[in-house]
Amino acid sequence: MIQQLLNRLLGDTQTDPRGLLAPWYHTELIASQRAVLMISRVRMVSAIFAILTPLWVILDLLFLPQEVWPALAVARLIAAGSFGALALVFHSSDRLRDAYVGLAAMLAIPMSFFIYSHALFSEYPLMLSEIARSLVTGYAFLPFVMVAGLAVFPLTALEGILFMLPTVGAEMFFGAYDFGTVSVDAHMGLVWLLGLIGGVTLISAMSQLHFLSEIIHKSSHDALTKAYTRGTGFELLEKYYLLAERNQSALSLVFIDLDNFKSINDAYGHDRGDDVLKQAAASIQSSMRRVDFLVRWGGEEFIAVLPNTKAEEMMYVQDRLADVGLGIRPDGAPVTASLGLAEFVSDQTKSLDELIELADKRMYRAKQSGKNRICYGDTEEDMTPTGLFI
Repeated sequence: MIQQLLNRLLGDTQTDPRGLLAPWYHTELIASQRAVLMISRVRMVSAIFAILTPLWVILDLLFLPQEVWPALAVARLIAAGSFGALALVFHSSDRLRDAYVGLAAMLAIPMSFFIYSHALFSEYPLMLSEIARSLVTGYAFLPFVMVAGLAVFPLTALEGILFMLPTVGAEMFFGAYDFGTVSVDAHMGLVWLLGLIGGVTLISAMSQLHFLSEIIHKSSHDALTKAYTRGTGFELLEKYYLLAERNQSALSLVFIDLDNFKSINDAYGHDRGDDVLKQAAASIQSSMRRVDFLVRWGGEEFIAVLPNTKAEEMMYVQDRLADVGLGIRPDGAPVTASLGLAEFVSDQTKSLDELIELADKRMYRAKQSGKNRICYGDTEEDMTPTGLFI
């Protein structure tokens, strides 16, 4: 029901609209690219605040009592140094976990300064002049800057709320305990206003996320079949292969080549051939798990990538694909394909190229041995009978 409502609100969208609500609806590619962008913006915003934060010391020096501004200046310099260190030291990454750490660290710096400054001002409430009180009141708006600043990050609704909660909670706490900056009533008004700004920030952050997701999806997927393009697919494959190599975990590939596809284009035209490709790709994807993905390798060739799938578990591909089928040719006959299976651990491949080449080689063996079958080894016994899709 939520997905249907989001579809109506967003209109034609290529990505799962539930990805605007929570991060676990994102594909691996969107998650990794979003992490890269978030970390980049954490570093950029931190660099800007590393420069701007010390400049306020001049105003503190001019208008705050001598008992207050030196301690405040030291706190500002520490905050500026922390921002600078975050901008320079925090490493680039395509993991969301790292992006969360970076964003949390960036928010923790002004939060710490906010708490310290309020505690400091509470010790000298009677020493502040009218101008100084006006200046100090500006410190109460630091949470607004923090919440509004989240609008530059592509966040889901859940992430935005979780990152805002500490800031809103701090504002509510200081509203309950008046430290001499503004009244309790004024603080409650600020909390209400902060909530409204938070809502606008969420809309902005989710809009950014939606735009980013759509751009990534359109640039990384084949327009005809909706499978990953070869370039993007190989990039994802490299990540999964390195992970499998590091952990010695299973990674299976299924090389799929549609049988006699050229005859469809020759007899019925390329438009009908495109229809067959779309049908076949949709059928393959419907038979795959959520963690699996499909790559259009070229023409009528596809590679299905099955992470954490052992060689003996790959036979579910045979059963599920046979049940779903690959669609119907223009002449009414079923679309068939020759499949080659390879798995990282059992086949002991030394590189990703070797794993792909092995799956490709077995696909050709299946095609040369009668087509419409699966080859999963290097002997005649390692092949299913012809007639998989009939």
